[in-house]
Amino acid sequence: KVYAAARKPETITTPGVVPIKLDVTSPSDIAAAVELCGDITMLINNAGVVIGGRIMAEHALENAKAEFETNVWGPFNLSRAFAPVLANNGGGVIVNVLSAVSWMSIKDAATYAMSKSAAWSLTNGLRLELARQGTLVVAVHPAFIDTDMAAGVDMPKTSPFQVVDRTLNGVEAGIPEVLADDTSEFVKSSLPN
Repeated sequence: KVYAAARKPETITTPGVVPIKLDVTSPSDIAAAVELCGDITMLINNAGVVIGGRIMAEHALENAKAEFETNVWGPFNLSRAFAPVLANNGGGVIVNVLSAVSWMSIKDAATYAMSKSAAWSLTNGLRLELARQGTLVVAVHPAFIDTDMAAGVDMPKTSPFQVVDRTLNGVEAGIPEVLADDTSEFVKSSLPN
C-alpha cells in the first residue's frame, strides 16, 4: 500500500495510490496523517523548498526560515509523529531526501544549503535514537533531480527513477546513506576525512 501526501491531494491520480492531504508545516495535517496511515512501514520525507539566496541578501532571514520550516521542521515533526507507528509495525524505515549541498554551500543558495545541512544532522540524530526500536534511518543525497523544483537550473540532472532505484536498493541493503548520483558521489569523496 502506498500513501502519497500532498498539499493538494486531488493532484494525485496514480491508480492504486492512496492520496492524503499533508502540508508538512501543519501540525493538524501531520496528526491527521498519523491517524490515517497507522499501517505504514516506511516514511519518506521528500517535501522540500528552495527559495534560494545569499546569507547577506536583504530577505535572507525570511527565506531561511521558510526553507527550514519545510526542509528541517517538516521531517523533524513527521519523524517524531510516525516513529511510534513504525515501532508498532516492526521498526520500519525513515528516508530523508537531503541534497549534495548537505555537505557544502552554493553562494546563491546558501540558505537552502544551511537547511539541508541541518536536515542531515537531524537524520543522523534520528538514526542514533531510533536504532533501539529497529527503525532504519536513511539519508539520500541527490544533486539536481529532473523535477519541477530544478526546472530552471541549467545543470545536468538525475532521473527521479534513478534516485528511487538507488534509494530502495539502499533501504533493502540496510545502508544508512545513499548517494543518488555521480555529483553526490564526487562531493562526498571530496570531503576531508
